[in-house]
Amino acid sequence: MSNLKEILNQAAKALAECHGFDQSDWALEARLLLQCTLGVTHAWIITHASHPVSEAHFESFQQYLSRRLKGEPMAYILGHREFYGLGLKTTSATLIPRPDTETLVEAALAKIPANSVCSVLDLGTGTGAIALAIASQRPQAQVTAVDFSAEALKVAVDNGESLKLNHVKFIKSHWLSEFTQSSYEKFDVIVSNPPYIREDDIHLRQGDLRFEPISALASGVDGLDDIRIIINQAPQHLNMNAWLMLEHGYDQASDVAQLLTDAGFTQISHALDLAGIQRVTLGCWQSSS
Repeated sequence: MSNLKEILNQAAKALAECHGFDQSDWALEARLLLQCTLGVTHAWIITHASHPVSEAHFESFQQYLSRRLKGEPMAYILGHREFYGLGLKTTSATLIPRPDTETLVEAALAKIPANSVCSVLDLGTGTGAIALAIASQRPQAQVTAVDFSAEALKVAVDNGESLKLNHVKFIKSHWLSEFTQSSYEKFDVIVSNPPYIREDDIHLRQGDLRFEPISALASGVDGLDDIRIIINQAPQHLNMNAWLMLEHGYDQASDVAQLLTDAGFTQISHALDLAGIQRVTLGCWQSSS
Protein backbone atom coordinates (compact mmCIF):
# COMPACT_ATOMS: atom_id res chain seq x y z
CA MET A 1 0.00 0.00 0.00
CA SER A 2 1.52 3.33 -1.09
CA ASN A 3 1.84 6.30 1.22
CA LEU A 4 0.87 9.91 0.52
CA LYS A 5 4.34 11.00 -0.59
CA GLU A 6 4.69 8.14 -3.06
CA ILE A 7 1.24 8.72 -4.56
CA LEU A 8 1.88 12.45 -4.97
CA ASN A 9 5.23 11.86 -6.67
CA GLN A 10 3.71 9.29 -9.04
CA ALA A 11 0.81 11.62 -9.91
CA ALA A 12 3.06 14.62 -10.55
CA LYS A 13 5.28 12.48 -12.78
CA ALA A 14 2.27 11.21 -14.75
CA LEU A 15 0.99 14.76 -15.28
CA ALA A 16 4.42 15.93 -16.40
CA GLU A 17 4.77 13.08 -18.89
CA CYS A 18 1.28 13.73 -20.24
CA HIS A 19 1.18 17.51 -20.42
CA GLY A 20 4.86 18.50 -20.39
CA PHE A 21 6.84 20.78 -18.07
CA ASP A 22 8.82 19.69 -15.03
CA GLN A 23 7.39 17.29 -12.50
CA SER A 24 7.65 19.95 -9.78
CA ASP A 25 5.25 22.14 -11.79
CA TRP A 26 2.51 19.57 -11.30
CA ALA A 27 3.08 18.87 -7.62
CA LEU A 28 0.53 21.46 -6.53
CA GLU A 29 -2.24 20.03 -8.69
CA ALA A 30 -1.48 16.50 -7.52
CA ARG A 31 -1.69 17.66 -3.91
CA LEU A 32 -4.98 19.51 -4.46
CA LEU A 33 -6.49 16.41 -6.03
CA LEU A 34 -5.36 14.30 -3.08
CA GLN A 35 -6.67 16.85 -0.59
CA CYS A 36 -10.02 16.74 -2.35
CA THR A 37 -10.02 12.95 -2.27
CA LEU A 38 -9.21 12.71 1.42
CA GLY A 39 -11.03 15.84 2.58
CA VAL A 40 -7.94 17.16 4.37
CA THR A 41 -5.81 20.30 4.45
CA HIS A 42 -2.36 21.02 3.05
CA ALA A 43 -0.98 20.99 6.60
CA TRP A 44 -2.41 17.50 7.17
CA ILE A 45 -0.76 16.24 3.98
CA ILE A 46 2.61 17.62 5.11
CA THR A 47 2.43 16.02 8.55
CA HIS A 48 1.18 12.67 7.26
CA ALA A 49 3.51 12.14 4.28
CA SER A 50 4.21 8.53 5.25
CA HIS A 51 0.54 7.79 5.97
CA PRO A 52 -0.77 4.82 3.92
CA VAL A 53 -3.72 5.42 1.60
CA SER A 54 -6.63 3.00 1.60
CA GLU A 55 -7.57 1.19 -1.59
CA ALA A 56 -10.88 3.05 -1.77
CA HIS A 57 -9.20 6.44 -1.46
CA PHE A 58 -6.53 5.45 -3.97
CA GLU A 59 -9.18 4.48 -6.54
CA SER A 60 -11.03 7.77 -5.99
CA PHE A 61 -7.80 9.70 -6.40
CA GLN A 62 -7.01 7.84 -9.61
CA GLN A 63 -10.41 8.86 -11.01
CA TYR A 64 -9.65 12.52 -10.30
CA LEU A 65 -6.17 12.14 -11.76
CA SER A 66 -7.52 10.47 -14.89
CA ARG A 67 -9.83 13.44 -15.51
CA ARG A 68 -6.91 15.84 -15.16
CA LEU A 69 -4.70 13.74 -17.45
CA LYS A 70 -7.42 14.13 -20.09
CA GLY A 71 -7.12 17.90 -19.69
CA GLU A 72 -10.28 18.62 -17.69
CA PRO A 73 -9.83 21.90 -15.78
CA MET A 74 -9.02 21.69 -12.08
CA ALA A 75 -11.92 24.03 -11.29
CA TYR A 76 -14.40 21.47 -12.63
CA ILE A 77 -12.72 18.50 -10.97
CA LEU A 78 -12.47 20.19 -7.57
CA GLY A 79 -15.83 21.93 -8.00
CA HIS A 80 -14.63 25.33 -6.87
CA ARG A 81 -12.41 28.27 -7.78
CA GLU A 82 -11.31 31.32 -5.81
CA PHE A 83 -12.10 34.73 -7.28
CA TYR A 84 -11.47 38.07 -5.61
CA GLY A 85 -11.05 36.28 -2.29
CA LEU A 86 -14.35 34.42 -2.61
CA GLY A 87 -14.67 30.65 -2.81
CA LEU A 88 -17.02 29.91 -5.69
CA LYS A 89 -18.71 26.70 -6.74
CA THR A 90 -17.95 25.89 -10.38
CA THR A 91 -19.53 23.39 -12.76
CA SER A 92 -19.24 22.60 -16.46
CA ALA A 93 -22.29 24.85 -16.99
CA THR A 94 -20.25 27.93 -16.13
CA LEU A 95 -17.20 29.72 -17.39
CA ILE A 96 -14.27 29.32 -15.00
CA PRO A 97 -13.58 32.65 -13.21
CA ARG A 98 -10.11 33.93 -14.11
CA PRO A 99 -7.77 36.44 -12.43
CA ASP A 100 -7.91 38.80 -15.43
CA THR A 101 -11.61 39.32 -14.79
CA GLU A 102 -10.75 40.86 -11.43
CA THR A 103 -9.70 43.83 -13.58
CA LEU A 104 -13.38 44.37 -14.39
CA VAL A 105 -14.31 44.18 -10.71
CA GLU A 106 -11.67 46.77 -9.83
CA ALA A 107 -12.88 49.07 -12.61
CA ALA A 108 -16.44 48.80 -11.33
CA LEU A 109 -15.51 49.38 -7.70
CA ALA A 110 -13.74 52.58 -8.73
CA LYS A 111 -17.10 53.91 -9.99
CA ILE A 112 -19.35 52.53 -7.22
CA PRO A 113 -19.51 54.67 -4.05
CA ALA A 114 -18.59 52.82 -0.88
CA ASN A 115 -21.16 54.40 1.43
CA SER A 116 -24.24 55.12 -0.65
CA VAL A 117 -26.80 53.23 -2.72
CA CYS A 118 -25.83 52.40 -6.29
CA SER A 119 -27.63 50.09 -8.73
CA VAL A 120 -25.35 47.60 -10.50
CA LEU A 121 -26.12 45.05 -13.20
CA ASP A 122 -23.87 42.11 -14.15
CA LEU A 123 -24.71 40.62 -17.55
CA GLY A 124 -23.75 36.98 -18.19
CA THR A 125 -22.98 36.32 -14.55
CA GLY A 126 -22.03 32.60 -14.83
CA THR A 127 -20.86 31.56 -11.38
CA GLY A 128 -21.87 35.00 -10.09
CA ALA A 129 -18.20 35.88 -9.69
CA ILE A 130 -18.34 39.55 -10.74
CA ALA A 131 -21.68 40.35 -9.10
CA LEU A 132 -20.76 38.65 -5.84
CA ALA A 133 -17.30 40.22 -5.73
CA ILE A 134 -18.85 43.67 -6.15
CA ALA A 135 -21.54 42.90 -3.57
CA SER A 136 -18.92 41.74 -1.07
CA GLN A 137 -17.09 45.06 -1.35
CA ARG A 138 -20.13 47.36 -1.67
CA PRO A 139 -22.79 46.14 0.79
CA GLN A 140 -25.07 49.10 0.03
CA ALA A 141 -25.07 48.45 -3.71
CA GLN A 142 -28.22 47.02 -5.25
CA VAL A 143 -26.71 44.28 -7.41
CA THR A 144 -28.60 42.36 -10.09
CA ALA A 145 -27.04 39.39 -11.89
CA VAL A 146 -28.31 38.06 -15.22
CA ASP A 147 -27.65 34.88 -17.18
CA PHE A 148 -29.51 33.15 -19.99
CA SER A 149 -28.47 29.68 -18.79
CA ALA A 150 -30.73 28.29 -16.08
CA GLU A 151 -27.95 25.88 -15.03
CA ALA A 152 -25.42 28.68 -14.66
CA LEU A 153 -27.91 30.85 -12.80
CA LYS A 154 -28.51 28.03 -10.31
CA VAL A 155 -24.76 27.92 -9.62
CA ALA A 156 -24.72 31.70 -9.11
CA VAL A 157 -27.68 31.54 -6.72
CA ASP A 158 -25.99 28.76 -4.75
CA ASN A 159 -22.81 30.83 -4.51
CA GLY A 160 -24.74 33.87 -3.31
CA GLU A 161 -26.45 31.84 -0.61
CA SER A 162 -23.21 30.16 0.44
CA LEU A 163 -21.46 33.52 0.78
CA LYS A 164 -24.51 35.06 2.51
CA LEU A 165 -24.59 37.89 -0.02
CA ASN A 166 -28.33 38.19 0.11
CA HIS A 167 -28.60 41.63 -1.49
CA VAL A 168 -27.88 40.21 -4.96
CA LYS A 169 -30.91 39.57 -7.21
CA PHE A 170 -30.67 36.92 -9.93
CA ILE A 171 -32.67 37.06 -13.18
CA LYS A 172 -32.83 34.76 -16.22
CA SER A 173 -32.48 36.85 -19.37
CA HIS A 174 -30.60 36.94 -22.65
CA TRP A 175 -28.60 40.06 -21.95
CA LEU A 176 -31.19 42.85 -21.38
CA SER A 177 -34.05 41.36 -23.39
CA GLU A 178 -36.10 40.43 -20.33
CA PHE A 179 -35.75 43.93 -18.94
CA THR A 180 -36.86 45.41 -22.23
CA GLN A 181 -40.01 43.29 -22.17
CA SER A 182 -40.90 43.79 -18.53
CA SER A 183 -39.62 47.21 -17.51
CA TYR A 184 -37.17 49.98 -18.14
CA GLU A 185 -35.31 49.62 -14.86
CA LYS A 186 -32.12 51.68 -14.95
CA PHE A 187 -28.69 51.19 -13.44
CA ASP A 188 -25.71 53.29 -12.44
CA VAL A 189 -23.18 50.68 -13.55
CA ILE A 190 -23.53 47.79 -15.99
CA VAL A 191 -20.67 45.30 -16.18
CA SER A 192 -20.19 42.27 -18.37
CA ASN A 193 -17.65 39.61 -19.24
CA PRO A 194 -19.45 38.39 -22.37
CA PRO A 195 -18.30 35.84 -24.96
CA TYR A 196 -15.64 37.56 -27.09
CA ILE A 197 -13.59 34.84 -28.81
CA ARG A 198 -13.77 34.56 -32.60
CA GLU A 199 -15.74 31.47 -33.57
CA ASP A 200 -12.83 30.07 -35.65
CA ASP A 201 -10.18 30.68 -32.98
CA ILE A 202 -8.03 27.55 -32.60
CA HIS A 203 -7.77 28.15 -28.84
CA LEU A 204 -11.38 26.99 -28.47
CA ARG A 205 -10.06 23.48 -29.18
CA GLN A 206 -7.14 23.71 -26.76
CA GLY A 207 -6.58 23.57 -23.00
CA ASP A 208 -9.35 24.38 -20.54
CA LEU A 209 -11.49 26.03 -23.23
CA ARG A 210 -12.30 22.60 -24.69
CA PHE A 211 -14.35 21.83 -21.58
CA GLU A 212 -16.06 25.18 -21.01
CA PRO A 213 -19.49 26.05 -22.47
CA ILE A 214 -18.98 27.38 -26.00
CA SER A 215 -21.90 29.78 -25.54
CA ALA A 216 -19.87 31.58 -22.87
CA LEU A 217 -16.79 31.86 -25.08
CA ALA A 218 -17.40 32.41 -28.79
CA SER A 219 -19.30 35.30 -30.36
CA GLY A 220 -19.38 35.47 -34.13
CA VAL A 221 -16.77 35.96 -36.81
CA ASP A 222 -14.95 38.79 -35.04
CA GLY A 223 -15.88 37.83 -31.46
CA LEU A 224 -17.90 41.01 -30.97
CA ASP A 225 -21.47 39.93 -31.68
CA ASP A 226 -22.57 39.85 -28.03
CA ILE A 227 -20.69 43.03 -27.19
CA ARG A 228 -22.61 44.77 -29.98
CA ILE A 229 -25.91 43.53 -28.56
CA ILE A 230 -25.04 44.75 -25.07
CA ILE A 231 -23.89 48.17 -26.29
CA ASN A 232 -27.08 48.50 -28.33
CA GLN A 233 -29.39 47.48 -25.46
CA ALA A 234 -27.63 49.20 -22.55
CA PRO A 235 -28.44 52.91 -23.07
CA GLN A 236 -32.15 52.61 -22.28
CA HIS A 237 -31.21 50.94 -18.99
CA LEU A 238 -28.55 53.42 -17.84
CA ASN A 239 -29.08 56.46 -15.62
CA MET A 240 -27.51 59.77 -16.54
CA ASN A 241 -23.72 59.66 -16.05
CA ALA A 242 -23.85 55.88 -15.64
CA TRP A 243 -21.14 53.48 -16.83
CA LEU A 244 -20.99 50.49 -19.12
CA MET A 245 -17.91 48.29 -18.64
CA LEU A 246 -16.96 45.38 -20.88
CA GLU A 247 -14.24 42.78 -20.65
CA HIS A 248 -12.87 41.75 -24.06
CA GLY A 249 -10.00 40.06 -25.86
CA TYR A 250 -6.40 41.23 -25.84
CA ASP A 251 -6.69 42.85 -29.28
CA GLN A 252 -10.25 44.18 -29.16
CA ALA A 253 -9.92 47.37 -27.06
CA SER A 254 -9.93 49.78 -29.98
CA ASP A 255 -12.87 48.05 -31.66
CA VAL A 256 -14.93 48.09 -28.46
CA ALA A 257 -14.02 51.73 -27.86
CA GLN A 258 -15.25 52.59 -31.35
CA LEU A 259 -18.51 50.70 -30.81
CA LEU A 260 -19.09 52.62 -27.57
CA THR A 261 -18.30 55.92 -29.25
CA ASP A 262 -20.62 55.17 -32.17
CA ALA A 263 -23.42 54.38 -29.69
CA GLY A 264 -23.05 57.76 -27.99
CA PHE A 265 -20.91 56.88 -24.98
CA THR A 266 -18.28 59.35 -23.81
CA GLN A 267 -15.22 59.36 -21.53
CA ILE A 268 -14.05 56.11 -23.12
CA SER A 269 -11.14 54.56 -21.26
CA HIS A 270 -9.45 51.23 -20.65
CA ALA A 271 -8.31 49.16 -17.67
CA LEU A 272 -5.22 46.96 -17.84
CA ASP A 273 -5.08 43.33 -16.72
CA LEU A 274 -2.25 41.68 -14.79
CA ALA A 275 -0.15 41.42 -17.97
CA GLY A 276 -0.60 45.10 -18.79
CA ILE A 277 -3.08 44.38 -21.60
CA GLN A 278 -6.15 46.55 -22.19
CA ARG A 279 -8.69 44.03 -20.92
CA VAL A 280 -11.66 46.25 -20.01
CA THR A 281 -13.15 49.15 -21.92
CA LEU A 282 -15.66 51.50 -20.32
CA GLY A 283 -17.79 54.41 -21.38
CA CYS A 284 -20.11 56.91 -19.70
CA TRP A 285 -23.73 57.42 -20.73
CA GLN A 286 -24.64 61.06 -20.28
CA SER A 287 -28.10 61.12 -21.80
CA SER A 288 -31.14 61.08 -19.54
CA SER A 289 -33.50 59.85 -22.26
